[in-house]
Amino acid sequence: MNILLRIQCSRIPKVSMRSFHKDYGVSTPQNFSDYESIKRDCKIEVPEYFNFAKDVMDHWAKMEKIGKRPINPAFWWVNDNGEEVRWNFQELGSLSKKLANVLTESCGLKKGDRVIVILPAIPEWWLINVACLRTGTVLIPGTIQLTENDLLYRLQTSTAKCIITNDTLAITVDAIAHKCKNLKSKLIVSEKPKEGWGNLRELMKHASDDHSCVKTRHNDTMTIYFTSGTTGSPKMTEHTHSSYGLGLSINGRYWLDLTPSDIMWNTSDTGWAKSAWSSVFSPWSLGACVFAHYMPRFEPTSILKTLSRFPITVFCTAPTAYRMLVLNYKSSYKFKSLKHCVTAGEPINPEVSEQWKKKTGLDIYEGYGQTETVLVCGTFKGMKIKNGSMGKPSPVFDVKIIDENGDILPPKQEGTIGIRVLPNRPLGLFAGYVDEPVRTSSVFRGDFYMTGDRGYMDEDGYIWFIGRSDDIILSSGYRIGPFEVESALAEHPAVLESAVVSSPDQIRGERDQEEEWMQLWKRKAERGSSHKMSFSEGLGKIQPLEIQIMKKVTLSGRKLAYLPSYLLTTAK
Repeated sequence: MNILLRIQCSRIPKVSMRSFHKDYGVSTPQNFSDYESIKRDCKIEVPEYFNFAKDVMDHWAKMEKIGKRPINPAFWWVNDNGEEVRWNFQELGSLSKKLANVLTESCGLKKGDRVIVILPAIPEWWLINVACLRTGTVLIPGTIQLTENDLLYRLQTSTAKCIITNDTLAITVDAIAHKCKNLKSKLIVSEKPKEGWGNLRELMKHASDDHSCVKTRHNDTMTIYFTSGTTGSPKMTEHTHSSYGLGLSINGRYWLDLTPSDIMWNTSDTGWAKSAWSSVFSPWSLGACVFAHYMPRFEPTSILKTLSRFPITVFCTAPTAYRMLVLNYKSSYKFKSLKHCVTAGEPINPEVSEQWKKKTGLDIYEGYGQTETVLVCGTFKGMKIKNGSMGKPSPVFDVKIIDENGDILPPKQEGTIGIRVLPNRPLGLFAGYVDEPVRTSSVFRGDFYMTGDRGYMDEDGYIWFIGRSDDIILSSGYRIGPFEVESALAEHPAVLESAVVSSPDQIRGERDQEEEWMQLWKRKAERGSSHKMSFSEGLGKIQPLEIQIMKKVTLSGRKLAYLPSYLLTTAK
């Protein structure tokens, strides 16, 4: 058996094989005794060759076949129409092998070729994840909220040879495909055929499930995520078969505390790295079931009903969502199976945590990480929960608070959250920003990777988030780059200049609100009359609601006196 699996499976206690429905304690760890044991016992060897599909997914399928894993679902999907899909690991294996053959035979893809996948939370999204692992193709996920300009940039920059999407975005892809010289294959997930596209479902019906997984080194590229920066266009964050495939087992074993008897529901958008964290690698590393409820839009009452109806044991959602769930909670909701709640993506308000505990009896365990990392720090079971804190460092990272010179700061002093990378680079850290060595080197200082997040460590070793050291906006779990919004605004003929910053919001954390200063060509704007503008195409998920006139704006410490300027209020 692979080294990873010896480490992970040998320490699962016998109690973990209980039924889904058994009532058990909500705070007792299943995979460790306390935080000190995590730091002491966590040791992961990185083999020369590693592939998550072969070494983990196929392992659990084999355990099922010989009766050493309960025949519980490995994947459980539902939607609002009452449709339901359940697959065990053996079925996942067979279906993903069919899809792997589609990628190699129908699309002609080879190891190392890049595949952009933009789909909502439908079953095929998970099959594509595993199929890309089997073929050694590089998965590039994207959110369904991408605009035409977003898609064009990603297709051209990534040099992707294949794109997989649905009816909604296929029209947009066709409009720009002629500008993407590397794009050779287009697959659509649809019930009806579309000219110029291969129908993924139809192709799978005729594909064989006889497929041999390619051999991948641990440091081969596995996935690329586009992530926003303060300046410039989104950068391509590269992860390897070990940095995510192996590294995210840490999240699953310790922060999520999963076993083969757990059902894990993570509500993250399929375009976020958080979906790789908690909807793919973390739960399946531990043999747990991945649960998914497809909803066209976020509905708090629907989520609360799902938690009451299905035997979900571990739940992860963004702080924004918890705020909305608390507001919509009724005493009639009973979470009979739920035992562990976690959150990440942005700081959670202590009051929200307290209200959730009061209403449900469950604590919320906060975690912190980035697209560039696995879990950096978190609150783990058995630890004292300090509301407002992100917890203590992950067992794979040596986390410190660093000053501008790269020196370690003492407790209670504010600095940048850093991860030690010398003398030994830790497992779980990204390989770099693709084709951008200068950008990559800019995030390292001395012995540390600099996260760009400001915080401090208290005397007990807990880390507290203060804010970004750059202008990145964190809203509803989204990472929004000011440059992208400014670029979209600049396309409007009435805008000469703009600057984007965030402002607080009780629901979203940092509000999706852009303080825009603009010189407009029209005099009526200076008189304070309304001036409607359409930025919807360029801004995508950020939609303007109103523009209010202002007379003074401070930008980067400089006051711009009496320039016509405007407050652009937006919402998701």
